[in-house]
Amino acid sequence: MATVRAAVLKAPGTNCDQETLHAFRLAGAEAELVWAQELLDGTKNLDAYKILAIPGGFTYGDDLGAGRLLAGELQHRLGDQLRKFLKRETLAIGICNGFQTLVKAGILPGGKVGAGQEATLTWNDSGKFEDRWIYLSGEFNVCIWTQGMDETFELPVAHAEGKFLPKDPSVLEHLLGFGQLVFHYTDSQGRQAGYPWNPNGSVEGIAGICDPSGRIFGLMPHPERHVAATQHPRWTREGRTGEGAGLQIFRNGVKWAAKHG
Repeated sequence: MATVRAAVLKAPGTNCDQETLHAFRLAGAEAELVWAQELLDGTKNLDAYKILAIPGGFTYGDDLGAGRLLAGELQHRLGDQLRKFLKRETLAIGICNGFQTLVKAGILPGGKVGAGQEATLTWNDSGKFEDRWIYLSGEFNVCIWTQGMDETFELPVAHAEGKFLPKDPSVLEHLLGFGQLVFHYTDSQGRQAGYPWNPNGSVEGIAGICDPSGRIFGLMPHPERHVAATQHPRWTREGRTGEGAGLQIFRNGVKWAAKHG
């Protein structure tokens, strides 16, 4: 299969880039760090990559809101380059701050650069930064990144602005109707529940969505922080070994990209 080159986008304040690089490399990709400024000044170009990943952190200090300034760069300064990238058979993933960026740039849920913002990720109902492990469950969806992940599993979250809110009920209906609701926060039995199971108060417990094609995926939990079983806090008590639940997301993306090279 073809070599898959993945660009892990970094801007001032990004702090999950190394873990994301490691996850893609474990999944078989040729991953490299790409600064937003390198794309802006032409030192690097998205034409060279099959996957674009926007990792977690606090880009530009989250001034004006989480992910807002990087979203502006994607829309207004990198819009043409990003549109060209997404027209190819490529993949994109936004994790935590990356998800906030994709939503505030209007790229999710519709999948088009320059589209109006149809949802937001805003302050947690708890009024505090939530940093802990949570349960997730999938349902029928078109997301390429999460195929085969329909059982309840755990990933960590770390955010203060993770509450997913659609602009109006029609946006939520569209997401549901087109299979774009990917992950929900649940209790340990896979049932939707309120706080603390839902760490931020997201509508319908939404933890991740994709675009209609399933190629662009955004989620608030951190799969790159659970690529090995030993990263789980109960790994010794429960005798966990091997891979962590998050690695499957990266494997799915790299496998698909290799086949569509």
